[in-house]
Amino acid sequence: MDLQQRINILEEIGKYISENGEEWQIVKQNAARENAWFTLEFIEIAAKNITQHFLNKDLLQEWANQYEISTQLSSPKNVGIVMAGNIPLVGFHDFLCVFISGNVQTIKTSSKDTVLIKHLVKKMYELDVQIQNVVSFSENLKGCDAYIATGSNNTGRYFDYYFGKYPNIIRNNRTSVAILDGSETDFELKALANDIQLYFGLGCRNVTKLYVPTNYNFIPLLETLKQYDYFFEFHKYKHNYDYQLALLMLSNQFYMTNGSIVLAENTSIFSPVSQVNYQYYNEVEIENLYTELQENESVQCVVGKKGVEFGKAQQPSLIDYADGVDTLQFLKSLS
Repeated sequence: MDLQQRINILEEIGKYISENGEEWQIVKQNAARENAWFTLEFIEIAAKNITQHFLNKDLLQEWANQYEISTQLSSPKNVGIVMAGNIPLVGFHDFLCVFISGNVQTIKTSSKDTVLIKHLVKKMYELDVQIQNVVSFSENLKGCDAYIATGSNNTGRYFDYYFGKYPNIIRNNRTSVAILDGSETDFELKALANDIQLYFGLGCRNVTKLYVPTNYNFIPLLETLKQYDYFFEFHKYKHNYDYQLALLMLSNQFYMTNGSIVLAENTSIFSPVSQVNYQYYNEVEIENLYTELQENESVQCVVGKKGVEFGKAQQPSLIDYADGVDTLQFLKSLS
């Protein structure tokens, strides 16, 4: 398959998702049944972001041109992909990078997210039977030429042990933070609420830590976050909220809550589901805070007036690579 064929097929998959036909609706329902964290609402948001920001023909062509992707590779490599499953279709960008590069890929899906990606690849098979030769699924990734693996810090060590002698991208735990200055508008706070709570806060691009000025007024933010009060209808989320609240109460730690999310002062940038940590800064520190956080290897996004726009954390573009590692450049280097 040449580059233009690959782009055309990706465009067709984007159209298939956007048309939201009966078959795709059934698949989304099946995915929601398989994983209680994958609500239909969040599957819809993930799929919409993919079609708008990834599967646009002009964007794909510009992306390929930027990297001078060959029309065809004379000796494509087989790239093994270990996908995560924390949010719907989180591994799609890795799949897309390998496919657009012209290499072959063997995918090991997360047990938490098997339905969606396998169905979309099946639709691609129907569009062009040749795709069966370049995209496949397997539980065993032995014998690949290179690897892209995403997981926790613990699984990262496992990946490094097995894949370390091959060209690889191995990703560990990451999260996102936001820097507030107290001048945020209602619109910006509402957008920040989405950055915090979309996908129940399970994505690496979800904001789990707030940096706020001394004497910051949390009330407007807590009021805005009430738009996600309906999360209490999901027992998994409610269980997490009740548990985290109980821990804070038993430890006599100060906290704030609007009844559905907890804010707690904590230096860690990682926080559990239903909780957001915060930390105060002073006027002197703010000058270096953005730089320090953007250089922190555990931080995926820094949301704020001088960082990622409020509400855009979960809308990455084609060149917003996970962990800041240029996946397409890595794939180009294999040849």
